[in-house]
Amino acid sequence: MSTGEKSANIFWQESSVGRLERQKLLQQKGCVIWITGLSGSGKSTLACALSRQLHNKGKLSYVLDGDNVRHGLNKDLGFKAEDRTENIRRIGEVAKLFADAGLICIASLISPYRRDRDACRALLPEVNFIEVFMNMPLEVCEARDAKGLYKLARAGKIKGFTGIDDPYEPPLNCEIEIQQRDGICPAPSDMAEQVLSYLKEKEFLQE
Repeated sequence: MSTGEKSANIFWQESSVGRLERQKLLQQKGCVIWITGLSGSGKSTLACALSRQLHNKGKLSYVLDGDNVRHGLNKDLGFKAEDRTENIRRIGEVAKLFADAGLICIASLISPYRRDRDACRALLPEVNFIEVFMNMPLEVCEARDAKGLYKLARAGKIKGFTGIDDPYEPPLNCEIEIQQRDGICPAPSDMAEQVLSYLKEKEFLQE
């Protein structure tokens, strides 16, 4: 058998400690909060603020940041469409494991293609996948340009950049949408509180 073939001799090993037992120990329900949006839309800002507020409440979370994951797990992937799909697939599988462990996994990535996000949603029970759409206008994201990527993309030095010469497909039925109010972007704490309110309403956080 070559290394490229899938083995038929692989069997699922059940753990002696189940998901419900882990959740009882942590006093929370595991889930995946999938934050998607253009570069500069505030994904990482929300992820950090939300993680801090959860920690302050004694809740265990972990952030899977798109850039950070590409330093390790996905450092072999580029930015072609097929590589982006594989990038999201791997992160989706890791996020699923975190949720099964009872953690609140916060995945913060552009994840531009709807089919890839939907594939990650399909990995978990429907209620355990919470899609958060950072619905910020392109001009706002480009004005921020903290990493200088839009400037490089406009100059043609970066090809296939989402929002410029590669599409972003917004969610059709996301659980949470964060956007400007009267032309003003909400503060990080307000964005985090919007997500926390949803988690409380859906009983993911046990007091």
